[in-house]
Amino acid sequence: MTERGYSIGEASERSGVKITTIRFYENIGLISAPERTSGNRRLYGAAEVDRITFIRHARELGFELEDIRGLLAMAEKPNASCQEADRIARHHLAGVNHRLRQLELMRKELHRMIEECAQGRVCDCRVIQTLADHGQCQHHRPES
Repeated sequence: MTERGYSIGEASERSGVKITTIRFYENIGLISAPERTSGNRRLYGAAEVDRITFIRHARELGFELEDIRGLLAMAEKPNASCQEADRIARHHLAGVNHRLRQLELMRKELHRMIEECAQGRVCDCRVIQTLADHGQCQHHRPES
């Protein structure tokens, strides 16, 4: 770190976010344009690196960029109610649970297709038959 801040490479190393991604976050307004040196190099302060790290962690948890934008705005008001942050997190969790149910259905269908395959000829292959005829797929059928 220089007396004035971190270079983009140093900010990248400290936050675990690629340089191109940091530039992207700057372009879409998730982080402010940093100060620049006389040589036009970006200089990030500790607060900006913390913000980039916050974004990285939220992305790792699967939050959408617009939700992150809202969460960052809330983080700037530490004495405000966290009700909206809770709502965003609950909505995201509901989406994750939905995707998990879908993945479980896909896992079951793939397992069924593989178990029914006799490993004979392609013309008798249950995997190929099921993929060719969606009507044979149980994945999209309601569970009994």
